[in-house]
Amino acid sequence: MATTADFRNGMCLDIDGQYYFIVEFLHVKPGKGPAFVRSKLKNVATGRVIDKTWNSGVKVEEVRIERRPYQYLYKDEMGLNFMHPETFEQISIPEASIDGVQFLKEGDMVEAMVHAESETILTCELPAHVTLRVTYTEPGLKGDTATNTLKPATVETGAEVRVPLFISEGELIEIDTRDGSYIGRVKE
Repeated sequence: MATTADFRNGMCLDIDGQYYFIVEFLHVKPGKGPAFVRSKLKNVATGRVIDKTWNSGVKVEEVRIERRPYQYLYKDEMGLNFMHPETFEQISIPEASIDGVQFLKEGDMVEAMVHAESETILTCELPAHVTLRVTYTEPGLKGDTATNTLKPATVETGAEVRVPLFISEGELIEIDTRDGSYIGRVKE
């Protein structure tokens, strides 16, 4: 058991049988009335973010989460198959549990959040930035960097991202997996 004073970002709570991660929280002490805590919670199963207000000092059920690295192997009808790099244990994770799955390629490492008591995988996170090769894009004009105009490009995983006009096929680019935005070119 924990109280609202123990809140921290990334903490996992069990609320009415559902697991939620704390995205952000704020302790509020108004001039009149008791203190309270405003929080944004992300549902592990659905990914929905909700707002919840707690009275200060309320006890909540904390869920112990372990972060474990896994390497992506392949995809089949059961889901995406991963292997733990030290124990070589293989697991299958459904695509819906992974944020940014469209940027995942074979051999990539992810971090899985595992419920410590039941050993079930709650969610998976890709690294914040990945490097991928552009497989198709319309030809751009060399030296066309004066404007912030973007064009669509397909990367090696099949995902489509928006890139500047000077990017051409075969180039390595860095992508933010959280929102799918272009970060920059990568030197080979």
